[in-house]
Amino acid sequence: MKNLIAIALTALITFGPVNAAFAHDTGTFVGASDHITTGGVTVTKNYDGTATVVLDANFSLDGAPDPRVGFGKDGKFVALSDLGALQNLTGAQTYIVPASVNVDDFNEVYIWCLKFGVPLGVAALN
Repeated sequence: MKNLIAIALTALITFGPVNAAFAHDTGTFVGASDHITTGGVTVTKNYDGTATVVLDANFSLDGAPDPRVGFGKDGKFVALSDLGALQNLTGAQTYIVPASVNVDDFNEVYIWCLKFGVPLGVAALN
């Protein structure tokens, strides 16, 4: 039993908790379609296959009907990556990425106006 505990502790120290993050991509929003969108964003990929998108405390959007959060690639929003409605126009907020969305397929985070089909802000990830 002592050996089993030692092995488990060694694995935890070596590999970290199962849901620990193994990669972070960050970006800064730039407004689009005559909207002011500012602040940072972090996309975190976890060992357990989950991912999150976190809008930083300094995030701000000047307002728009039906703003959504999602991903895009090379200047194009991908509708199937929609993470849901923007929770607040300002401040920190977290979005869970569904298992059906592979964050590695994208290089941008969007604040998207569903009603008019235009970007409100885009953050290139690095």
